[in-house]
Amino acid sequence: MRNITPKWWTIALILGISMLLAACGSSESEETEASNGSSDDAETEETSDTREVEHSMGTTEIEGTPEKVVTLFQGATDVATAMDVEPAGIVESWVEKPIYEYLRDDLEGTPIVGEETQPNLEEIAELEPDVIIASKTRHEDIYEKLNQIAPTIAIEKLFEYKNTVEVMGETLGKQEEADQILSDWNERTEDFKQKAAEKMGEEWPMNVAVLNFRSDHARIYFQGFAGQVLNDAGFTRPESHQEDVWGIKLSDKESITEMNADVFYVFMDEDEAVQETYNEWTNHPLWQELDAVKNDQVHEVDQVTWNMAGGIRSANLMLDDLYDRLGLEQ
Repeated sequence: MRNITPKWWTIALILGISMLLAACGSSESEETEASNGSSDDAETEETSDTREVEHSMGTTEIEGTPEKVVTLFQGATDVATAMDVEPAGIVESWVEKPIYEYLRDDLEGTPIVGEETQPNLEEIAELEPDVIIASKTRHEDIYEKLNQIAPTIAIEKLFEYKNTVEVMGETLGKQEEADQILSDWNERTEDFKQKAAEKMGEEWPMNVAVLNFRSDHARIYFQGFAGQVLNDAGFTRPESHQEDVWGIKLSDKESITEMNADVFYVFMDEDEAVQETYNEWTNHPLWQELDAVKNDQVHEVDQVTWNMAGGIRSANLMLDDLYDRLGLEQ
């Protein structure tokens, strides 16, 4: 039998060790690659859960689904509840204080963080919100301070309730809910327009004027919350009311003729001085000559629903009112 010299034993041993080390190295490489892959997947998942929301004050990065939300204007509070979000903090309502009656069941016990025109920054900070929903109209001057507390999204115009739904849906990770809310709204307004046209025939669409009486003057609203809802519902405005401005103030009763339309919707405060102004203006001879007055189409409406609330839920309440006033079945 052939003798194996120590030299061959040494070579065999070296080869064996080399093969073993190569196998280990391959295994470690595979484990490292697998580990890196998991890390990359996690990073991709985290990145995909972060989105940039464009709004009236710039672009803000939002991570995940914000849980603690502070709303700083009435329309945002309304929309939050429509999305089944209970805000961590809200501002006080204009009337029916501290919370509008139609929202009280959803907001019982919710902290009040000041007024819409003057939110309390310290109280907001104490809530440690994940996001703040503000408005450029009200909060442009304090936006940077709000943004230091939490990422702050500023809506351009208070009364653009559909835009509020869209922006809040994106911000709160509630895009599907937002899409459904707007789809339901579009279906309702199309139903209203169809039924109004069937019932009223050639008298549809009606020219509408939204009137507001104050203690020392009257107003015609060309735009605003009620104007947008009425437009969605198919109403039109008199030619003289189609300027691209909020509306006009009338301080002289001789200008009553500027109000003329097929139908008036009137809202005002429950105040003695306001009521006195209303009585004076509506007893003036020029008032009696207006089309809406002659056709018994002057309707006093709730100022919260028609003007102050400014959200998608109040828009639906306003549409309910229109169905009833025109005698249409929902």
